[in-house]
Amino acid sequence: MDKQQQQQKQQQAARQAQQNAQQQQAGQSYGTEYASETDAQHVRQQNQQSAQKKNQQ
Repeated sequence: MDKQQQQQKQQQAARQAQQNAQQQQAGQSYGTEYASETDAQHVRQQNQQSAQKKNQQ
C-alpha cells in the first residue's frame, strides 16, 4: 500500500469515528431530554400540589 492509500484509509477511519461520536452524543441528549419530559413522579407531585391549591381557594 502506498502513502496515498494509507492516508485515505486514515481519513476514512477518522471520519467514521467522528460520525459515531456525533451519533452517540445525539442519542444521549435525546434520551436525557425525553426522560426529563416524562418524569412521572414529578408530574404526580405537581398535580397533587395543584389540586391542593384549588381546594384551598
